[in-house]
Amino acid sequence: MEKMNRAFMKVKTMVGLEVEDEEQQASALEDNNNASSFAFMDDFNRNCTLSTTQRLYGFAICFSAGLTFTLLSMLVFLKPIKFGITFTLGNLLSLGSTAFLIGPKRQVTMMLDPVRIYATAIYIASMIIALFCALYVHNKLLTLLAIILEFGALIWYSLSYIPFARSMVSKIMVSCFDTEF
Repeated sequence: MEKMNRAFMKVKTMVGLEVEDEEQQASALEDNNNASSFAFMDDFNRNCTLSTTQRLYGFAICFSAGLTFTLLSMLVFLKPIKFGITFTLGNLLSLGSTAFLIGPKRQVTMMLDPVRIYATAIYIASMIIALFCALYVHNKLLTLLAIILEFGALIWYSLSYIPFARSMVSKIMVSCFDTEF
């Protein structure tokens, strides 16, 4: 039982759920009140206090729903409009699931990190474009192109969390498509 508690504490530390004592929380609240750049997110974080178990359940439910929508989108692959809606909804749910683990403020901060700001912008823009093409334009070709863009942006965004992954993939792509011998 003790080994399980230690492992659970390690997992909590890895995902940033380390419990602070009351003095640190009070000083953090004062610091948050002084900083105005993330005032909305600070208020949101203060009002959304979840236990570790609730966070893990929220993550599991949201991620499972996102994975389910993504897999269900394969059933309607030949209907690009329905495919675009279900695939994008699955991506949004999967992306939102990590906010349960690390908190919405930290999620947004990590997404806006200079290392991945462009990948985040392209990923979010591609989701908006895919939904726009599917819901308003109703053009199958444009929706399919937007989904391809969204899938590529998802891969590039995901690679931004793995150290040196994007540079490695870039070098592999250059070597594969290099025409000089």
